[in-house]
Amino acid sequence: MTDAVVAGGGLVGLSVAWRAARRGLSVTVVDDAPGAGASLAAAGMLAPVAEAGYREEDLLRLGLASLASWPAFAAELEAASGMPVGLRTTGTLVLGFDEDDVRELDALLRFQRELGLTAERLTPREARRREPALTPRVRGGLLVEGDHSVDGRAVHAALLAAAAAAGVQLVRERVAEVVVERDRAVGLRLTSGSVVRAGTTVLALGAHSGGLPGLPALPVRPVKGQILRLAGADGLLQGTVRALVRGRHVYLVPYGDGGVIVGATVEDRGFDARVTAGGVHDLLHDAIEVVPEVEELELAETLARWRPGTPDNAPLLGPSSLPGLVLATGHHRNGVLLTPVTAEATAELLVSGSLPEVAAPFTADRFAVGTSEGDPRCR
Repeated sequence: MTDAVVAGGGLVGLSVAWRAARRGLSVTVVDDAPGAGASLAAAGMLAPVAEAGYREEDLLRLGLASLASWPAFAAELEAASGMPVGLRTTGTLVLGFDEDDVRELDALLRFQRELGLTAERLTPREARRREPALTPRVRGGLLVEGDHSVDGRAVHAALLAAAAAAGVQLVRERVAEVVVERDRAVGLRLTSGSVVRAGTTVLALGAHSGGLPGLPALPVRPVKGQILRLAGADGLLQGTVRALVRGRHVYLVPYGDGGVIVGATVEDRGFDARVTAGGVHDLLHDAIEVVPEVEELELAETLARWRPGTPDNAPLLGPSSLPGLVLATGHHRNGVLLTPVTAEATAELLVSGSLPEVAAPFTADRFAVGTSEGDPRCR
């Protein structure tokens, strides 16, 4: 019997386990392949301002709170694990390739300023002064100094080490179902038939959270993303570059020594693991349009994984309708960004029974009250 069992050993699941263990709880994580899901593909952008969306103000506030936590979280994680996590604080450039793209950036800038966010309009020359590898054909951009990035795979490796050092037990088996007794979640049944019993069960299975037996219905679906890793780009980019190329989004995120991540497609295709010729073509075409030297880099890895999407693109946090079951899933594009705030909020709930105010708008009951087929949140 353990105080908490966490279903899922990705960035969110491990960070919850680590934080809870640091606060004195006994914790077990169950995952047959920790970090092999969305965490493996994540580009690591910490970009709540650049990604600010209309009618997503609560999500923006959550993202800003988590971004503010990242420097201390990264420092503590590096100290606990003895491993670097690749936090880059050089800011993010958001670029437009043609006049229509620039008009969209101007609308984004107005929206950001209405919300009191900080972004600076750049001329093409100013953008190229910051990132000399950019094509001269870029028509303008925004500088978001506060949006950063981190190496997602390095963070996961560090979390594995830090969690183990904190006493977290890792069971490398697949979760079969949530065990329910007397209308309460009491642990996890594994595919081997064994059961890990716990006072509280935490669901952090990402895109797989929606279909686990024993659970109430959860509005979590897989949103496929294809992503590329390039090698040989040492010094090519200083920070993250996000661009609109004739209306199509692409981003380039430097990491490690000479690596660049290029992403990502957004496809409602279920659990389709195929990397397609069209997906790779579109990503490389747009990346080369923005940074021509990408054409000379090595295509080191192609990958398809699934973001855990929800009807409003925001996570499911806190208590569920099933007593004993806590949710930490549905982070969609923001899993890496929201890792610290999710870990802290969930650990606080496990220890004190109280969900912090910043996480309160993201409980699952927002989809159960006052919704219908006509409500946009249900589509």
